[in-house]
Amino acid sequence: MKKLLKTVIAAAGILATASAFAADYPAKNIKLIVPFGAGGGTDAVGRTIANSAKDILGKNITVMNRTGGSGAVGMSFGAQSRPDGYTLTVVTREIASLPQMGLMQHDADDFELIRLVNLDPAVVLVSADSPYKNINDLIADAKANPGKVKFASTAAPNFYLMTLEKDQGIKLNAIPYNGASEAIPAVLGGHTAVTMVTPGEAISQLRSGQLKALGVMSKERTALIPDVPTLVEQGVNVTSGTWRGIGAPKGTPAEIIEILGKAFDEAMASQEFKDFMAKGAMTIHNMNAEEFTAFVKEDTAALGALVK
Repeated sequence: MKKLLKTVIAAAGILATASAFAADYPAKNIKLIVPFGAGGGTDAVGRTIANSAKDILGKNITVMNRTGGSGAVGMSFGAQSRPDGYTLTVVTREIASLPQMGLMQHDADDFELIRLVNLDPAVVLVSADSPYKNINDLIADAKANPGKVKFASTAAPNFYLMTLEKDQGIKLNAIPYNGASEAIPAVLGGHTAVTMVTPGEAISQLRSGQLKALGVMSKERTALIPDVPTLVEQGVNVTSGTWRGIGAPKGTPAEIIEILGKAFDEAMASQEFKDFMAKGAMTIHNMNAEEFTAFVKEDTAALGALVK
């Protein structure tokens, strides 16, 4: 009985300490880990949501790029950080894919998922002078020359590419790059023939005519690039895309997660964030912690079926 009483008292003490800690939160500046390089879409979303949320929270949110392993290095660092609300991480779709490939020790269960921020389809891109006029031209060349068509991969493995390869029975020569900020110049410079990124990651090159879109990997056309047909419209029943959200290390107090969630809700609703996302051709897609957690579980299962 005495042992039980001590346990109850200790637990109550821990809860009281956590509540008091949360009441003062945030008492100092916050770090946001971005697991991809500066200049890419994930970096842009991370920096903008951080800038929009800092005034709401009353503290600066400093962005730190920790690259490598197709996002594994940065997300693992974030997962292992102290669960006190002062180190957050931009979590991307790779948190659902890399662990299943044996390429990352940590997974979504190592995070308290706070908010989904962005959800966009992928777009297949080639240089403006590419001989490919549509997605079927690319597929035909890949079938005629297995493993020869050079693909600038923003992550390894690249699930955009894997989805197309599995559906069409083709194989491209995937060359790894550290995000869209490196993959796009590789296509522009003629080092590779094709890449797949989100519209926002290549919108300036699309608008300037440097890049040509062969198709959007969604069921319906996107308002971001309305003149580009979907792969489905071209007879290729393939859809894929990416998502980005914010997570904190597992064990971060629920009170802090709630404070951060409300702050990011307000940040995503701000005109500053809306204008930036619209200008960058990126879609705001807000999911709360519960919805985001369920969404990641579903996507993890879908990706698992792909890699089997």
